[in-house]
Amino acid sequence: MSEQPGRLFRGIQQIGRLLARLEEGVLLLLIAAMIGLACLQIVLRDVWGGGLSWADPLLRVMVLWTGLLGAVVATKLDKHISIDLASHLVPKPIFRWLRVFRSFFAAGVCVVLTWMAIDFVRQEALYGNGQAMAGLASWQLNLIFPLAFGSITLRFLLGGVHSFRAALAGKDIRSFEETA
Repeated sequence: MSEQPGRLFRGIQQIGRLLARLEEGVLLLLIAAMIGLACLQIVLRDVWGGGLSWADPLLRVMVLWTGLLGAVVATKLDKHISIDLASHLVPKPIFRWLRVFRSFFAAGVCVVLTWMAIDFVRQEALYGNGQAMAGLASWQLNLIFPLAFGSITLRFLLGGVHSFRAALAGKDIRSFEETA
């Protein structure tokens, strides 16, 4: 019976590693596609005096997706935007527990953001103005919001569990990446 929590934690770590590979792969493909499409647009405009009419709106959507997926990866690496005054003022044993609180609090905020993003996409699907580009509805292009906030929530939860285990053991962790 005492082996169950360890097995569960290892399973969660494997899911985290799989999620990390998927996030990084999609991010890499998006960045490569953005660079390629932007370069193509420049060449088409400079050489032939025109470009692809759908490329600029698609690039805007790709920038949004890249930014949000970048936020997910930054959260995994614990390189997200944060105000970290406490680590310089509070003794390490107390800071370990503050890190646990911070992770679970941030996860709670992200749960609310995820819920609001789901509601936004749902309302966009019900009342939106139809197609945005290339036969895709605007709500489909906005699916990145609940996906990204859901992933960030998961990262903070995994980081919180890892921080909790480290605080119990009296150890420091460097990043949430150790959970993945």
